Amino acid sequence: MAGNGGELRQRNTADKGNAKAVTTTDEGRKSDKLLDEHHGYEFGGPLGVTAMMIGFPILMYYLWICLWFYDGKLVTPSSVDDIVPFLQRMWTHVREDAYPNAYAWKVYTGLIIYQLFLAWVMPGYQQEGLPVPSLGYKTLMYNCNALWSVYATMLTAAALHYYHIFRLTEIINNYGHLMSVAMIYGFAVSFGVYFITVATGNQMRMSGSFIYDVFMGACLNPRIGPVDLKMWAEVRIPWVIVFFLAVSGGCHQYEQYGYVTPNMAFMILATWLYLNACGKGEECIPQTWDMYHEKWGFMVIFWNFAGVPFTYVYSVVYMASHHPDKYHFSTPTYVLLFTVLLTAYYIWDTSMSQKSRFKMQTQGITTFRKTFPQLPGGTLKNPKYIQTAHGNRLLISGWWQYSRKPNYVADWVMSFCWGVIIGKATAIPYFYSIFFITVLIHRCGRDFERCSVKYGKDWERYCEVVKYKFIPGIY
Repeated sequence: MAGNGGELRQRNTADKGNAKAVTTTDEGRKSDKLLDEHHGYEFGGPLGVTAMMIGFPILMYYLWICLWFYDGKLVTPSSVDDIVPFLQRMWTHVREDAYPNAYAWKVYTGLIIYQLFLAWVMPGYQQEGLPVPSLGYKTLMYNCNALWSVYATMLTAAALHYYHIFRLTEIINNYGHLMSVAMIYGFAVSFGVYFITVATGNQMRMSGSFIYDVFMGACLNPRIGPVDLKMWAEVRIPWVIVFFLAVSGGCHQYEQYGYVTPNMAFMILATWLYLNACGKGEECIPQTWDMYHEKWGFMVIFWNFAGVPFTYVYSVVYMASHHPDKYHFSTPTYVLLFTVLLTAYYIWDTSMSQKSRFKMQTQGITTFRKTFPQLPGGTLKNPKYIQTAHGNRLLISGWWQYSRKPNYVADWVMSFCWGVIIGKATAIPYFYSIFFITVLIHRCGRDFERCSVKYGKDWERYCEVVKYKFIPGIY
């Protein structure tokens, strides 16, 4: 296998219906071992991650206060003498309007418990993950039952709302309170998992800096019974909350005005597409770097428990607290926005499917799960790839022949649409797309550097074939 490094091949990876699984070479194991060790700090080291752990919650409170109480304007002190009174006003909003009250604890904790219960008992599709270098190339099995869990959650919420047991409208009205509880969960789970991991001796790739290791994580694949907590938290918590915040915003509009605006309907559709995609394609997640390499630390935990659900839907927060006249568009504009959203979603969905199913093919998996909606182009036939000396194959077919990260491009376009849907009313809903592109660029840097170490000259060959990092013909 090592002698075939850099060779460009085109063939049916199924080999007449019986896939030939790829194995890691001795050379590949050496590079994997190097990557599975701590080498220097990221994110500015201990000081940088400490600043993020403190600064991001403060930023979340500030942007929410500006949206809900100051008409979406980025308020600042009017003078040096106003700094202290300004900070006092901000603190008053947090203390009174974002206090972690009983309602927020009940709702958020109820969601956590219910999602864990569903993940434990619901039937699911059994998917084998990629070989994990940190576990001696052992493969883990995943019970992919997110789709059943999502629709069970939707039916449960609809019934509770209909019978006035739990009104969905109240979710958006308690946004600040729920956000505070989510932050507490994010910190508590991050530190709790770190201490449990160290106490049981299961830590890996440690730096020696306490706060940095809490941020990056100490464990790789924590599990409770059949539930892989990292995959569970990535799908069942953030996107469920995001979707129900949008639904709550729609219910709020309907009760207030008697109708739901196209803008809010856009966000309900957009968040459902994302949530449903995570459920219907859950078997693709074990094939990602997040699962087989990224540790479960504050960076991932806080973002899943609090960051994603309470920063990605600022447009919903604005619409729920402002009259529709402030963000009304013409019919052609709505048609354009919905068309761009659905087009970007198609590219994102199929590109993710192409890459993940290609990886499955290299494992010998040729029969794929059928869930709604299965979009044409999600599985490549006779894909082209570069065989590496490591043993892995680098896909250069489908969307992946035009860009090294076509899924990132489409994902970002969708995030930008989530801001555009309120037009020029306020800049705050564009935070998602601005923050997201920063994260994607940083993540690409980490990923490309890792691939350079892992594949060496084969990565150089790949970059010659797929020249563009993001947008074909531009960058």
